[in-house]
Amino acid sequence: MNQAFNPQFAKIGEILVNNGKATESGINEALAQQKTTNEKIGTTLIEMGLIEEDDFTTAYSQQLGYKKADNFILLEADSQVAALIPEDFARENRVLGISSNDTTIVVAMEDPDDVVSVDSIKRLTNLNPDIIVAGPALLESALDKVYGEIQKTAEVAETIDSITVISGEEGSQEEVDLSPDKASEEDAPIVKLVNLIFQESIKERATDIHIEPMEDKVYVRIRIDGVLQTIMTPPITSLSGLVTRIKILSNLNIAEKRLPQDGRFSVKSPGKDIDIRVSILPTVYGEKVVMRLLDKTGFDFNLTSLGFPKKNLGTFKKVINQPYGMVVVSGPTGSGKSTSLYAALKEIKSERTNITTVEDPVEYQLDGVNQVQVFEDIGLTFGSTLRSILRQDPDVLLIGEIRDGETADIAVKFALTGHLVFSTVHANDAPGMSPLHSVIKL
Repeated sequence: MNQAFNPQFAKIGEILVNNGKATESGINEALAQQKTTNEKIGTTLIEMGLIEEDDFTTAYSQQLGYKKADNFILLEADSQVAALIPEDFARENRVLGISSNDTTIVVAMEDPDDVVSVDSIKRLTNLNPDIIVAGPALLESALDKVYGEIQKTAEVAETIDSITVISGEEGSQEEVDLSPDKASEEDAPIVKLVNLIFQESIKERATDIHIEPMEDKVYVRIRIDGVLQTIMTPPITSLSGLVTRIKILSNLNIAEKRLPQDGRFSVKSPGKDIDIRVSILPTVYGEKVVMRLLDKTGFDFNLTSLGFPKKNLGTFKKVINQPYGMVVVSGPTGSGKSTSLYAALKEIKSERTNITTVEDPVEYQLDGVNQVQVFEDIGLTFGSTLRSILRQDPDVLLIGEIRDGETADIAVKFALTGHLVFSTVHANDAPGMSPLHSVIKL
């Protein structure tokens, strides 16, 4: 920026040109367009593709002499501070409370020149607004996230205040029914809280639930389309009750807090029958719980509904209809590896084909497919199961995951002897599968 240039005495277009984000000809073109649309110059420039939203926000903040809000500041806004401003007012006036002290509240605004909104914020909060400038798209995303968390927190407010540790006998596995007509006023608060977590996860079609203890709160996050999202943050005092309840459902040792534990149970909701795998890991602030959700009610996807681009779909169908060979799908946890392969099996399944799967666990039950559940505790490993399957005369084999050299070796030899093999490998992308070569011994 030119040292002699003062943005607070310049027009937006001049600031953009001085910042190197626009040209004078582009500004003139936008000004001509503005005469027909009557939109703000910034909006016109963005719609014409001449600048990015962040470029305008930077220029606008320089002109007004305010700090610019970035993505981190907005998305990490204190929900308790944001709640001081009613959601309807915040969305209508494009404002978001970020943080506060005894006298001041930091507020992100799309238009800091809106003095009426600024005065209203002061009356609503009894604090002096400290304004930062935010772009419309970024602010909208932050409003959705922060007020979404506030809404979910309100739903559990009455439960977390009276949470106590649940005690009970470790009996057989318990099946939790989440149907609305099964709820009762006598249900313990912790039971309601756990059920609410399951309800939210199932509604959002989450694949995993993470309950993560920190110093003063518990983060409850769910994985949707491979991305973790926070759905609530109950206080750390709720952790013991949450973990104990989940241990009871999973038939685990509620007294053991020093060692990792694994278990499973089932959850029912209207139209859903969910198998939940539980993993508990001791951490510095308490036991962390991760639950994998597997829908047992049926596999409704097919290759077309998965969203493959038309060209890629044709290529993939051609590959899976080969008489022999090996198809390996790679990706991170929750990215849809198993879902894609199940859809492939549905595509090629026929009366003339013997299809066998080896999985840990069996994630979806497919009609007409022989599915084997691995139990490593009793020696039923991928390797031992595959050696037995060779004598079962399969045409197509699905291996849930290639985890070691033995499994990789058998899978490759299987593919080289006239069979079609499907499997998965944990990797970020296809090139990330290169370590697979080092464990295959041909």
